[in-house]
Amino acid sequence: MINEENNLNELLLIRREKLKHLREIGKDPFLIEKYNVTDFSNRIQNNFEEMEGKEVSIAGRIMTKRGHGKASFADVQDSEGRIQVFVKVDIVGQEDYELFSTYDIGDIVGVKGEVFKTKTGEISVKAQEIVLLSKSLQILPEKFHGLKDLDLRYRQRYVDLIMNPEVKQTFIKRNRIIRAIRRFLDDRGYLEVETPILTTVAGGAAARPFLTHHNTLDLDMQLRIANELYLKRLIVGGFDKVYEMGKMFRNEGISIKHNPEFTNIELYSAYEDYEDMMKITEELVAYCAEEVNGSTVIEYQGTEIDFKPPWRRASMHELVKEKTGVDFYAIENDEEARKIAKEQLHLEVENHLTRGHLVNLAFEEYCEKDLMQPTFILHHPVEVSPLAKRNPQNPLITNRFEAFANTWEIANAFSELNDPIDQKERFEEQLKQRESGDDEAHPMDEDFINALEVGLPPTGGLGIGVDRLIMLLTNSASIRDIIFFPTMKPLEK
Repeated sequence: MINEENNLNELLLIRREKLKHLREIGKDPFLIEKYNVTDFSNRIQNNFEEMEGKEVSIAGRIMTKRGHGKASFADVQDSEGRIQVFVKVDIVGQEDYELFSTYDIGDIVGVKGEVFKTKTGEISVKAQEIVLLSKSLQILPEKFHGLKDLDLRYRQRYVDLIMNPEVKQTFIKRNRIIRAIRRFLDDRGYLEVETPILTTVAGGAAARPFLTHHNTLDLDMQLRIANELYLKRLIVGGFDKVYEMGKMFRNEGISIKHNPEFTNIELYSAYEDYEDMMKITEELVAYCAEEVNGSTVIEYQGTEIDFKPPWRRASMHELVKEKTGVDFYAIENDEEARKIAKEQLHLEVENHLTRGHLVNLAFEEYCEKDLMQPTFILHHPVEVSPLAKRNPQNPLITNRFEAFANTWEIANAFSELNDPIDQKERFEEQLKQRESGDDEAHPMDEDFINALEVGLPPTGGLGIGVDRLIMLLTNSASIRDIIFFPTMKPLEK
């Protein structure tokens, strides 16, 4: 192990010595500010018949290099792919050829030359000049095995993208999905807006916020966990259809489907309800699937999932009753319900939990794992839905749904609670839950109550976990595979 480290340190030192020599002879690559690029690898290869014999100017990173006396070959990787470059001493001259022979794997070069095909039939560029544009002082992973260490791939995404160029396609797809979401909503009259990330009250979801401090105002602040309450303020102000796609921050665990910093979209539409939000959810997801993959049917980690509307609809309470045999709303009091949840369903139950909480807990334990195909789970208990409108026929439940696919929640929506008196009472109940030990209970937001008192029209609201949707549509096993720079613990920690 010590010998390997010594060898590595020696190789790194050699690269720095090469840079020092280049500077001494007036060839410092870092003084070059620009290079005129006219063509790219894939374009040249895909249009060889019309490109053959033409002069092109390309730039990219040397990925392989092999010499044969007075001629050498190098594979140069640009933003579109790789192409072979042929460098011959008779064409570029003795001085430049000798310089080229000192270039390392990972160096970035500019090449001007003629498009041709070698005797073995490989489309290449015959260099007339080759210029070092940037010296790589680090050593790329070994070419045959590439960069396979997942932890290192996420920490050094720039190396991952170099060594595993197929990773780029996932992020190109990500961009296409995000653009498709915006296009879908823009075409339906929604206005894209921006709301604060820094706030004094992080509301709109059940989650712990990240805390920070504003020095000038001497004010404790929080990073948003959702943008819901601000978007509804805009509906109060007279915008009928709004949406915002952006980063949310939740101080919670990390898993294959959780990153503390994640992309979410929320949209609100005045004079609509949760039924309308179901329709827009299934249509939007199907639209994105078609745009990116050409079909509503995808394969995710070996399972076929069809997003074609309409999706299945199922009541949370009825599903729990069906799976467990327990009808929590038929039980007379919360204490008896907690006893049954512990003894019959073997759930971990805290003393402050009500029947509504237990319905949600039993659903998570017994029902979620079966929701592979797209499904709307309806009518969540009031206790876990502090911002949703009560169901007129049953005040214990709300007109809310969560959309599931591959057993994951991918969307959450409801007919928005617009009764300021009911909303304040629910916030007060949430404060009691917080005092009982639930640090994810919703805080009081007096200004939001004031906005509701000014008057919020009947409104449908929807939130979609963009990262999870992208995971499904790109067949990515982990959320870290679709975030360029996921949250990681520093190596020194």
